[in-house]
Amino acid sequence: MTAGIAVQQGVSLRKRMPLRHFRQLHGPDARFLFHQLPQPFGEDRTDRELLAVGLGATLYVPATRPELAETIRRCAARGVCSMVIDLEDAVADHEVELAKKLAVAALAELLDTQDANPLLFIRVRDASTVVEIIEQAGAGAAVLTGFVFPKFDSDSGPRYLEALEIASARVERPLYGMPVLESAALVHRQSRDRELTAIAEMLAQHRDRILAVRIGATDMCSIFGIRRDRDLTIYDVRVVADVVADIVNYLGRADGSGFVITGPVWEYFADHERMFRPLLRTAPFAESDAVPFRQYLVSRDLDGLLREITLDRANGMQGKTVIHPSHVNAVHALSVVTHEEYTDAQDILRGDVGGVAASGYRNKMNEMRPHRSWAMQTLLRAKVFGVANKGVSFVDLLTALVTL
Repeated sequence: MTAGIAVQQGVSLRKRMPLRHFRQLHGPDARFLFHQLPQPFGEDRTDRELLAVGLGATLYVPATRPELAETIRRCAARGVCSMVIDLEDAVADHEVELAKKLAVAALAELLDTQDANPLLFIRVRDASTVVEIIEQAGAGAAVLTGFVFPKFDSDSGPRYLEALEIASARVERPLYGMPVLESAALVHRQSRDRELTAIAEMLAQHRDRILAVRIGATDMCSIFGIRRDRDLTIYDVRVVADVVADIVNYLGRADGSGFVITGPVWEYFADHERMFRPLLRTAPFAESDAVPFRQYLVSRDLDGLLREITLDRANGMQGKTVIHPSHVNAVHALSVVTHEEYTDAQDILRGDVGGVAASGYRNKMNEMRPHRSWAMQTLLRAKVFGVANKGVSFVDLLTALVTL
């Protein structure tokens, strides 16, 4: 890359408005909802850990989408902070070359955007496309955060990672990879441990280039001829839930060897005839005088999404792959740190002397050493998603976002 292009890229990045979650909330609404507002992030592309937590709901869009750059701008204005331009499953085989050209053209258009662009990635079909895109994009590569590597395994992984290193050298700044774990070798019980061991060793060697590990649950289901119903979460599909648990076990450890792992995609976004009762309790909505809003969520199948997001977090994952803009607010509302979580995390990190103390909310015990990793992760999440005011729930946050 020439020095002129490098300078042009740097100027373009500096001129933009900073990226921040919930920037669509202003004035009284923000002051009512937040004890601590979300902080800007993304300007320092070397802060890998903060970028990974800040991904939130990562929205996929086909590269062949009409007016692609304008779609990305519009999503950013609605609060999307990370997006993937998809050259793989969302694009028909005969349109791949066209899709590459459209993706490169969109990067060039977004170069002149004054408002904040989302963290932007391209999902490629193969490793050779990584360098191809960078070479064709020229100055437009400045708006690219990295690439998504589908069907990443011990065979394809080395090629993807080598291409990423070459691409990063070309643009003279960090480019990040997000491998998607979804291959049959990983899913099959007989080969899973071998695959995960190889993948863990491979990713450790390229730690500075790996932003997050994504889970491809749809491809995993297809190996067994399964398509989960919208009344179920991925954790109800036992053969896939077992794979997810093993991925977190190998790659999500909090001892410094792990990575941010994002939750799998939720496929549904339209109403349907239900077999089971809705998964949302009425009480939280009654307390916020939002019972009609609960019915809206149920009618859009968002009650299942909310439950799955909660289970993602309980199982060690942050953020989520989404394929519809209506899912973004749900992911982000449940990513805000509650006032209770924030208070507990601060108390736990106040010293490193061990021991046990009652929570400031007088409803649980905080164990200073076992809960320390949780507290550190919670305060990092608080930086990018903010801290809710005391008494403010995800219902209040979601209602404010949906009614904008």
